[in-house]
Amino acid sequence: MKKIFTLTLLLMSIVLTAQDSTEAEAEKKFTLSGSVDAYYQTYISAPDDVGASFGTAFADQTGFAFGMGNIIASYESGKVGAVLDLVTGPRGASATFNSDIVDGIVNQAYVYWNVSETTTLTMGRFNTFLGYEVIAPAANFNYSTSYLFSSGPFSHMGLKADFALSDDFSLMLAVMNPWDTNNTSTTGEYSFGAQLGYSGQYLNLYYDSGNNGGLGFEVDYTGGFDVSDEFFLGINAAYNDNDGSGFYGAALYPQYATSDDFSIGLRGEYFALHGDEDSVDYPSVIGLTLTGSYTVDSNLIIKPEFRLDSLTDADGGIYGNVVDNDGLAASSLSAFTLAAIYTF
Repeated sequence: MKKIFTLTLLLMSIVLTAQDSTEAEAEKKFTLSGSVDAYYQTYISAPDDVGASFGTAFADQTGFAFGMGNIIASYESGKVGAVLDLVTGPRGASATFNSDIVDGIVNQAYVYWNVSETTTLTMGRFNTFLGYEVIAPAANFNYSTSYLFSSGPFSHMGLKADFALSDDFSLMLAVMNPWDTNNTSTTGEYSFGAQLGYSGQYLNLYYDSGNNGGLGFEVDYTGGFDVSDEFFLGINAAYNDNDGSGFYGAALYPQYATSDDFSIGLRGEYFALHGDEDSVDYPSVIGLTLTGSYTVDSNLIIKPEFRLDSLTDADGGIYGNVVDNDGLAASSLSAFTLAAIYTF
């Protein structure tokens, strides 16, 4: 009888150990995702061979072009994990400046620790918390990007802490290398970021004591509202100052879903540069971008897009090269783009 009891305890111990091992293995999770995009673009108000450009990031080629391919590998074991986001192509090269961190291959690379159910610490390189738009085209409604997004930092290198204060409120605090210093900072300067969120609305703050050699500061609001089941209105507004000069602007993103597979949306943006020089006529621009978004079998997204940028204070462009059919400086530039994005 004693042997039977001992054997029973041994079997129970083996079963419990196996269960613990299975549960531990279940906590480990590896995922692989990514996207590939390509596009065709032609200018309507200027020849394709005169070097015209809107002056915003990405999608600046004419004819058929490759956008970006990226693979995101993530691994989580219990409360800790890591993410490695690798990119290639012109969009990826522009987002990583083509030279920092392994020749423009690494978009994001960070480790994290879920300290508790309400607190997460992240260290490494991560995409910016500023602005409405992001680098990966699959996550944006419009294929081309805004001036606000293009002018802000794309990524940061540092340490951040995310706090879930309640079901509605969240807080993020970060200490990072200076603006667009995504590899190693040799200046001894750092930047600081904060984000306060409430029900999908976010107030972002950024301070940089070493931003391009001067004081850098940016305040940014990003949010949106479901006006109805079919209609969504996104909002972005920002003011940036870098030792007396910078930019400011606002953009609205009304989007209407006509069916489960097709939506149409408009980005209306006002963007301007500012400075301390009274004699300088600082340029500004009004950009209108109309985009359709058609989803095929959940993974393929087709986006036809019309874009018109109109200068309000100066001819010739704001960052970009706005010209007419004769190649001369103009007050507006328009284009048609057809993009295809596949996600997995």
